[in-house]
Amino acid sequence: MAMKTTYLVQTFVLKRKRLVPGDQQVSPTSSGALKRAEAMAGRLPGTAAIQIVADDETGELESATILGRFGDVPDDFAETLQAA
Repeated sequence: MAMKTTYLVQTFVLKRKRLVPGDQQVSPTSSGALKRAEAMAGRLPGTAAIQIVADDETGELESATILGRFGDVPDDFAETLQAA
């Protein structure tokens, strides 16, 4: 079982006055994800840098960790991330 770590930047946009997930962008490193999320938060309502660890063969999620939040991020985002 080979574990693979992926770093993502999750954006959040306003739809009908609610924050909803927007695009995701992959980043090669955790520091890169944090820097990109912080920079993007200047022009979006909010962003989050995330670390995903999953089994490379089965795709089964091992863990999902929020590395940083910038701007407005839904309060229940951490619970939603763990449930996925």
